[in-house]
Amino acid sequence: MDTWLKRIRPDANQWSQNAIIVCMTIALLFAILLPLGELVIKAVTDQDGNFIGLMHFANYFSTPALVMSLWNSIKVSTVTTIIAVTLGFGFAYALERSAIRSKWFYRSVALLPLFAPSMLHGLALTYLFGNQGLISTGFFGLLPEFRMELYGPIGIVMAEVLYTFPQAFLMLSVALASADYRMYEAAETLGASKWRIFWTVTVPGTRFALISAIFVCFVLTFTDFGAPKVVGGQYNVLATDLYKQVIGQQNMQMGAAVGVLLLIPAVISFVIDRISQRKQSGWLSAKSTPYRIERNKLRDGLFYVLCSAVSAVIISIILVAIYGSLVKVWPYNLSISFTHYEDFLDEEGPFVTSLLIAFATALIGTVATFLFAYLIEKSRGHRLLRQSAYFLSMLPLALPGLVLGLIYVFFFNNPNQPLHGIYGTIWIVILCNIVHFYSVSFLTMTSGLKKLDSEFEAASESMNVPWYRTLLRVTVPLSLPTILEVFLYYFINSMVTVSAIIFLYAPDLKPAAVAIVNKEDSGDIAQAAAMSTLIIVANLLVRTAIMWMAGKIQKRTDALLVRTKE
Repeated sequence: MDTWLKRIRPDANQWSQNAIIVCMTIALLFAILLPLGELVIKAVTDQDGNFIGLMHFANYFSTPALVMSLWNSIKVSTVTTIIAVTLGFGFAYALERSAIRSKWFYRSVALLPLFAPSMLHGLALTYLFGNQGLISTGFFGLLPEFRMELYGPIGIVMAEVLYTFPQAFLMLSVALASADYRMYEAAETLGASKWRIFWTVTVPGTRFALISAIFVCFVLTFTDFGAPKVVGGQYNVLATDLYKQVIGQQNMQMGAAVGVLLLIPAVISFVIDRISQRKQSGWLSAKSTPYRIERNKLRDGLFYVLCSAVSAVIISIILVAIYGSLVKVWPYNLSISFTHYEDFLDEEGPFVTSLLIAFATALIGTVATFLFAYLIEKSRGHRLLRQSAYFLSMLPLALPGLVLGLIYVFFFNNPNQPLHGIYGTIWIVILCNIVHFYSVSFLTMTSGLKKLDSEFEAASESMNVPWYRTLLRVTVPLSLPTILEVFLYYFINSMVTVSAIIFLYAPDLKPAAVAIVNKEDSGDIAQAAAMSTLIIVANLLVRTAIMWMAGKIQKRTDALLVRTKE
């Protein structure tokens, strides 16, 4: 009898794991693949559902104004990418390869834009360079006026650089920090100059990160809706065209065609990034030595100026937006008041709604992501099934937020769909946020699980311990720092995103980021700035709390690892 139980229990473990993977794979099919298929169908059919091929695309490219929007998107995305990646590389190089002081401060400032919605940068630029801007009016007449055509490509590029700079900095910082110093020693031994070493060792060593950063910045700008909406003026881009086709003209078929066009650069970026990551994984070896920084006053002085200038711009942008939210009537009554915050602190207001959505997204998303990542990484189930589930988990990386929101409108607004009931409720917004940020969270969780010794599962299996007991008693406690990191990622991005949910919110469930767009549309930029400020404060408070918890848990985790090894 005991022998029979030992034989069947591992099979029951594997069966239950495979069953959960199948269920979650089906959930991903309904959340990603089937809605994406609905987009393609809409793009090649007319309003009556008749197949018309590429007629919508032909109409798009035969309309000069729409074609101009495409070229405008390409131009501002290209310029933004060049500036953001250059600044990101310089900033990352300064922090990783120089001996400047206060690196923790510069790193913290560089990440500040991640905690703000992309509209905030446009609002702050309006306060600075708009028709009644602080700088454009010469500091209210105290200094000579400075005129700049903010509304258009210049304003979009400035806002998008602020938006994409942290992404480029993070990616390049990781690449520069993981360099092998032996290659630099070899180059110096051969008599190569510092400049030659930079071009023959440093740049090739970061080439995959550079490629990824270039495509990420380009796609983020190409598909962003917030900044062009605030400072774009009459300068149309593809993202605002999609919004106008769907919301303004109710032309869903043409909106689907524009959505497919937005999808193309994202898919190309996804493929190239996957290839780059695969090649980069073999760049370092166990014998690699960390980079040693030597002091150089001239170099450190130049990088100190660069970091200080970039940090000053970022801090100024955020402070200007906060100041604008506190001014009664800009620029006529500059007295400080909190009146612009009153409507947003209501229990049923946009800010409270966003907090609810963000917490629900973070909680549900973290649990689902952890369970799925664990089963794919640690189970011994059917290999093809796990590979299929992994592929579906990567798909959201290739879906811009605006396209994701659009395909959810097409799919869940269909009364014939089994999940039609969630359309127009808070649950479709939560689902959209989870899917939108799922891939990065899944990769983070998978990386964390890879660091755990597989002997835990092997020992549990040999002792006939159910897999879920090992999961709860061993894997979860050891993975708590990663779990908190994923929770924070879901929360912050759910608070700041607008493109993914701009088509999905209900009038009585309006998120804060959408409220910013609506307030800016009606000319209430002070209230829009107030809402942006509240989002920043909430994100920073939650991040501080999570980081404090993570620090406490990490100490306990290290102690637990020591005990398990003993």
